[in-house]
Amino acid sequence: MQLITRDLVALDADLGATKDAVIASLAQLVADAGRADAAGLTADAMEREGKAATGLPGGFAIPHCRSAAVSEASLAFARLSQPVDFGAKDGPSDLVFLIAAAADGDADHLKLLTKLARALIKKDFLASLRAAASSDEIVDLVTAVVQPAAVAQPTPATAVAAAASTAPAASAAASDDKPLIVGVTACPTGIAHTFMAADSLVAAGQEAGVEVQIETQGSGAVTPLPAETIRRAAAVIFATDVGVKERERFAGLPVVESGVKRAINEPAKMLTEALDAAKNPNARRVSGVAAASSEASGEGAKLGWGKRIQQALMTGVSYMIPFVAAGGLLIALGFLLGGYDIALAPDCAALPSWAAGVDAATCASYGSLADLAIAQGWSAGIFYLGAVLFTIGGAAFGFLVPALSGYIAYALAGRPGIAPGFVGGAISVTLGAGFIGGLITGLIAGLLAMWISSFKVPRWLAGLMPVVIIPLVVTMITGGLMYMLLGRPLAWITTTLYAALEGMSGGSAIALGVVLGLMMCFDLGGPVNKAAYLFATAGLSAQTDASFQIMAAVMAAGMVPPLALALATTVRKKLFTEPEIENGRAAWLLGASFISEGAIPFAAADPLRVIPSMMLGGAVTGALSMALGVGLRAPHGGIFVLFAVQNQIGFLIALVAGVLVAAAAVIAAKQFGAKKPDTALAS
Repeated sequence: MQLITRDLVALDADLGATKDAVIASLAQLVADAGRADAAGLTADAMEREGKAATGLPGGFAIPHCRSAAVSEASLAFARLSQPVDFGAKDGPSDLVFLIAAAADGDADHLKLLTKLARALIKKDFLASLRAAASSDEIVDLVTAVVQPAAVAQPTPATAVAAAASTAPAASAAASDDKPLIVGVTACPTGIAHTFMAADSLVAAGQEAGVEVQIETQGSGAVTPLPAETIRRAAAVIFATDVGVKERERFAGLPVVESGVKRAINEPAKMLTEALDAAKNPNARRVSGVAAASSEASGEGAKLGWGKRIQQALMTGVSYMIPFVAAGGLLIALGFLLGGYDIALAPDCAALPSWAAGVDAATCASYGSLADLAIAQGWSAGIFYLGAVLFTIGGAAFGFLVPALSGYIAYALAGRPGIAPGFVGGAISVTLGAGFIGGLITGLIAGLLAMWISSFKVPRWLAGLMPVVIIPLVVTMITGGLMYMLLGRPLAWITTTLYAALEGMSGGSAIALGVVLGLMMCFDLGGPVNKAAYLFATAGLSAQTDASFQIMAAVMAAGMVPPLALALATTVRKKLFTEPEIENGRAAWLLGASFISEGAIPFAAADPLRVIPSMMLGGAVTGALSMALGVGLRAPHGGIFVLFAVQNQIGFLIALVAGVLVAAAAVIAAKQFGAKKPDTALAS
């Protein structure tokens, strides 16, 4: 069946004054052709419209969606007698394509719809649509673009990719003479804007004499950019509305980010911003540590289960960290204003002066001094503000395990996994299974939701699966497993673990500090670093001396790499390139703020010398922090939360020692282990 027929074309028509009316009219054309349910298609197209306007420069709009209401992929077209506003920056649109794709449509139809979207950025194609005298002529013009039997002309994006993949080795060096910008484009539906943005960026690159290669993460199979291409790139552009899959592949590259439509509207400006970022040593970069080339083998191959689960765990940790930072810092501020006794049950025999009028029975009803202060209001003075901040922080901390579990499940199964993941995490807290239980419930909920999502169900049931059936069934199974089977064993493991930590002293505590320090400096924000940070922050809720000491060791060690490299670039400039020296200046503040990622540019450029040196310094800091009994009640902030540190002198001693060791090690490794870089500055 053809994607478009004369019955799906309306020429010089008045379909209404709003985009809602135009979309409804085009959906009715598709329904009249027996290809969709008009109401369902209209609703899904308008839902997509609500995410981002589909009007584009040039006077055209492409409302589109994938819908269970569509039985056959279709194109409906209207040339309007009165242009209608679809949200384009240059005014209303007189040409409107409704792209209707079946929810379970095959890849061939999606490719054809993609070809149309890419053709629409060509001015001559738009002019032909405006000049067409009949519906049949419109059908012929569109069919010539999307006809599968026709010989497809390479689009800018595919032409560049083909040239890169087929060029002989001798010509590869030639491409290094001009800058290479890579990018990723993706939109919620993955049909139209994804590919139009890619073509616009590549076309802008051709005009500017810049090589641009774009990875389109659309509805069909995604062909990842080769690892070698990413390695050669000067910067990366992320033009997406739905996030970037496997973002860590681009770690360390200067990045320019926007929604997908900006790449269509302002491709030349985005390209200029990317080129400027490539020259700016202080430009924002993609966080994380890039995978080794051996790990990035098999481009285009499906991820193995081990890698998918690892990514899901890291997603959960990443989404949990804002709760950690907000909650932990608020708790620390509460301690600053109200003292550490704020978390304890009030001593009813010796109440503060602001609560002197509270009788013993009333006092005993409050679980903490903070609760009592909140009940007393501003009569408690500054203590009241501290109590409020402490309580808000505690509420935020209560979401740590549910957020961890919920977003692990989300990373595996998408939206259907969120509810069972969050519920499983909440049950883990209730049963005392802690963050270990949250990890387990997140994986169980995500894998179950993903498995059930793969079921083939009747069309009438498909719409209920992600919002009702899957959350209901998976929540019931995950919660049931926790209550009836897994909860008590996991709670025992968690209790035993923290009891063991409480009992650590002397050599065993120092050994733990060494391990935590090594982990924090191994991949600078990657999975190993995040695992150590999760271990520390999850334990903070226990409010024990052991948990405070672990948090102190982790934060101090995480501050070492950027501070050590800042110091090294200051005292031995000739061993570093000019961009590294600039990065070193910024690393002072990043390190002081406990942002380990400030060392990534150095590690990416010289991993074999930088990373072992940083690990050595981190191990020294972790060991000294534990040996000196340093404690920390805040999960983030670096030197700016020194007020929350127990034994501040010990904290500074451990930090300075690790920074000096790491800086000396990296200087020695660079001086004796490699030839000096040609672009280094004289000291």
